[in-house]
Amino acid sequence: MSRHAIWAAVAMTLAGCGAEPPADTARDAVAALDAELTATALANAADPALTAALRDQIMVDPHLVQQANDDSIRPPTTPASGAIPADDIAGAVRRPAMTDALRPAPAASAACPQCAAARASLTLGALAETQGGKAGRCAATVAYSAGWANRLPGGVPLYPDARVAEAAGADGAGCALRIVSFSSAAPMQRLLDYYYTKASAAGYAAGHQADGAEHILGGKRRDGAAFLAVMRARAGGGTEVDLMAEGG
Repeated sequence: MSRHAIWAAVAMTLAGCGAEPPADTARDAVAALDAELTATALANAADPALTAALRDQIMVDPHLVQQANDDSIRPPTTPASGAIPADDIAGAVRRPAMTDALRPAPAASAACPQCAAARASLTLGALAETQGGKAGRCAATVAYSAGWANRLPGGVPLYPDARVAEAAGADGAGCALRIVSFSSAAPMQRLLDYYYTKASAAGYAAGHQADGAEHILGGKRRDGAAFLAVMRARAGGGTEVDLMAEGG
């Protein structure tokens, strides 16, 4: 507080009492206040803890600063990755181990009349039409949905690491048709052996045909159920499969 301010405060105080302050009394009051302020300043300066607190730089914990605002946007701990997952990312779903007992599929016959028809089929419904019979009649009523991939008969199930691209099917009016297009990281021979083993165990009499790089494994059962698996080697490894099952 400046001396002019102190003088003004003393003057106003004495004026409130209705009397003009004597000059000596005012000077004594100012001197007393001045001495008190000076003593306080000297005491503060003599306190090392207070001096250090006033002069030291403010410490900031960056971790606590981040927690101070729950709504703040924090940077990710690692850079974002735009990589495409590998084909075998589905390893969480157990694939048949190479030590599983599979029956080897029979060698392919030289003739494959169905291979050319399968190559010409642009849709799953068109693939069913090439088979004629009940499957051909039901092809006109197929509906497309990925859910059909989960409704294959037990004798010809979806391969464990299958990546479904498209699925179709038809139920009712005498139809029980399932068609699934998928890819697998497994080599073609592994898939041929897998489906031959499964189909044989389910009562299908299965045969194997091939035309160049295209292979067809198909079979029928005494109750009229049938299946067809069209396989092609995929560029970069693995196999593409169109699997069709009727009845069963």
